[in-house]
Formats: sequence, C-alpha cells, structure tokens
Amino acid sequence: MAAKKPEKMAFEEILKELDTIVQGLEGGELPLDSALKQFERGITLARQGQKTLTDAEQRVQILLSQDDKGPLTEFSPENDD
Repeated sequence: MAAKKPEKMAFEEILKELDTIVQGLEGGELPLDSALKQFERGITLARQGQKTLTDAEQRVQILLSQDDKGPLTEFSPENDD
C-alpha cells in the first residue's frame, strides 16, 4: 500500500507516523537504504505538520484580532504546491 500524501493527512496521523518512524530509526535495525527512505518521509511529514500548525496559529490570530462585533473573515491557507 502506498503511503498517504502528507497534505491529505490529519495532524494526528502525521504525529503517529512520525513516532513510528522515529522508533524504527532509533532501533538501529533498518538497512541504510530503508533508513534513508524513512528519514526522508519523516522530514516531509514534519514539514507538513509544521505547515498545519502555522495555518492553525494564523486562524487563531485572525479570530483574536477581530473585534467581537465585526464580521468574521474567512481564512484560506496559502497553497504551497
């Protein structure tokens, strides 16, 4: 089964997969090629997780900066593709 694209994963899924990758790498039992592939996947997941957190932080800032009587502004994250 092909790995899910990080852009399509929930933040919690990203964390779970990252944890699995870290455990595998720390175990030291993976062949070098597999370890490098796992490391690369981990970096990709970490970047997507960071983007998800940044987007959430921006949404919170928008909500906190608006006065309580004004209309809400729709947040649309930048597309990095």
